[in-house]
This record gives sequence, C-alpha cells and structure tokens, in this order.
Amino acid sequence: MAPPFRIGVIQLAMEPVAEMLEHAQALDRAGFDTLWLAEPQFWWRKHSLEARSSTAISVLVARETERIAVGWGIISPYSRHPLQIAAEARVVQEVAGEGRFFLGLGPSKIFMKHARIGEEAPAKPYTAVREAVEIVREALSGEAVSYRGREFSAEIPPLKPDADAPRWRVPLYIAGTGPRLQRAAGEIADGLLTASITTPAFVRYARENMEAGARAAGRDPSELDLGSVVVASVGRDRDQGREGAREMAAMYLANKVQNIRGSADVLLELAGLSHEEIAPIAEAMESGGRKAAAAAVTDEILDKVRPIAGTPAECVDAIREYQDAGCSHLMLELWGDDRVEQIERLEREVLPHIARP
Repeated sequence: MAPPFRIGVIQLAMEPVAEMLEHAQALDRAGFDTLWLAEPQFWWRKHSLEARSSTAISVLVARETERIAVGWGIISPYSRHPLQIAAEARVVQEVAGEGRFFLGLGPSKIFMKHARIGEEAPAKPYTAVREAVEIVREALSGEAVSYRGREFSAEIPPLKPDADAPRWRVPLYIAGTGPRLQRAAGEIADGLLTASITTPAFVRYARENMEAGARAAGRDPSELDLGSVVVASVGRDRDQGREGAREMAAMYLANKVQNIRGSADVLLELAGLSHEEIAPIAEAMESGGRKAAAAAVTDEILDKVRPIAGTPAECVDAIREYQDAGCSHLMLELWGDDRVEQIERLEREVLPHIARP
C-alpha cells in the first residue's frame, strides 16, 4: 500500500527546550502529521545556537503531545552504537505509542568531521548505516541478535514473552544524498530522507534511486516513503514569508561550503547553484553571523533553493509542486519570526488546501 501524503516539520534540536516543546504542541493542535527532530552539531555555535540531544527531547515531545508523530531525522550510528540507538528508541516508542514514532539513520558528515572519524582509518559511512539499520531492526523485533559486520557487531538474547516492552514495529528510514544510500533505502528501509536544500529536481533524482534499489531487492517501490527537508516560512505577505526562508537557506548554504563540500554537490547541481555563487554567503556568515549571511542570499539564489515560502497561496502551490515531483512526506524546515504564528497560519490557510488522509 502506498504511504499517505504527510506534512510535517523538522526542527534542529538547537533551541531552548521550552521553545521546542511550545512549537511541538502548536504543531499538534494544528493537525500536522509529524515533527522530526534533527540532531544538530556544535558547528551551529557559529550561528549562536547550541546543540542538544534530539533523542532526549523526542521523549518530552511525545509526552507533551497527543497525536503528532515524532521522528528522528537523523541519528548517526557513529554517535551511538546501534544497540544504544535501539535502547533509546524503546523509550520514545513506549511513550509515544503505536504509530507515533519514525526512526531515521544517516552518517551525518558534520558529526564525522567534529569527531574526527576517518582521520586514522578510512570511514565506511555507507556500510555503517546499512549495518545499523539491520541491527536496530533486529533488536527492536525482540529476536536474538548475533551480528558480525565490518563496522559493528552485536550479540544479545531474545526478549522474553513476559517482558514489559512495546512489540509494534517502528518504521526505519535511511537519510542519503548520494545514490548508494538512496538505493539502500529502497533495498532495506521503509523510506528515504533527503537533506535540506532539497528541490523538486532532487526529489525526482532521489525517488529514481530509491525505486531502483527497491526493484533490485524485489520490493514494491510504491510502498516506500520519501521524506524531503524543504526550507519553509509563511507570512502575511510575500516579503515577510521569504525572509525566514532566506535566513535558513543562508545557514545551510554556508554549511554546504564549510562542512560537507563534495557530499552535497548533487543537491547544489540540481538546484542550479555553484560553489562560487554561494561562497559569499559562507564568507558573510564567518564575518557577520547568520543575519549577514541571510543578507547575502539574493532573490535569485533563494528562488533556486525552491523554498515553500511567501504567502499562504504561494506555499500551497509549492507544496503541490513537491508532491507532483514524488515527495510523499514533506518535512518543512520552518524558520523566521514567531513560528507559533506561522504554524497557526499554515493551519488556517495552507493545510486545508492540501489533500491528506
């Protein structure tokens, strides 16, 4: 069965906990389908923002909301052994309840850089993510795990029938920008998550790779979910709505230059952006912070990023474009002034115009 079209928000866990919980409760009231919590890295200190544990915050979100599903978007197996990931997942699974938890795994090139992974010996992020998916799935199934991989090994007994623990299945996603991980999502996961600065062109590219992997593994591609992180901001008028998107785009474009150059090239190419074009944004961020970087994002660059931004009507049109490109799960990277007001505006003036279950 094809997954339903969902609209969620992805939030980096880099703001005060009380603010994140306020946003989560507003999203829950507004009828959004998911809140994905991304684990930020300490690089965000350059933007006067501090990294916090998304797994810890996800438990609070699940506890303080009633309906919205919580997603991990994403956890790196380099930050925790897959067995520890499974143990932390158990807590969210139990608190959230059945159907309210999605688990995303990906290498996180920024974490690898900060932790200096790959400096002493070559890293194998593709292998690490595949093995993590297999170990986490086996551990959460309650079956015994006896796993010997190239990056990870695991040996645990089965969960006894009388143990008090959740038994329902948790959907597992792989996050990937390059074709190998995207095909792996089609082969072994429930879906694929794409990175920020995803455009409709990149959605088509990612879906093609995911579906190729599914067909190679004898799976039905139509059953897989494709979640896309898209810069977003809605306002009373076009200029107000685009300003929040401009600042978020600036932070991520600077990140593409400073931290993950190479792995993000296909994102930029499909957006029609060059490193030379966005280098001034990174330079502005270094010299003046995120507001200066936002000022360096021209209207032409912002248009190439293809945000879901502007007036409510413009946001509806942009959402439909992503849906037509093959996205089945929008993950809005909502930014800008007064996000609770934005959430309420999306509830009133955008969500009613998008067909969802």
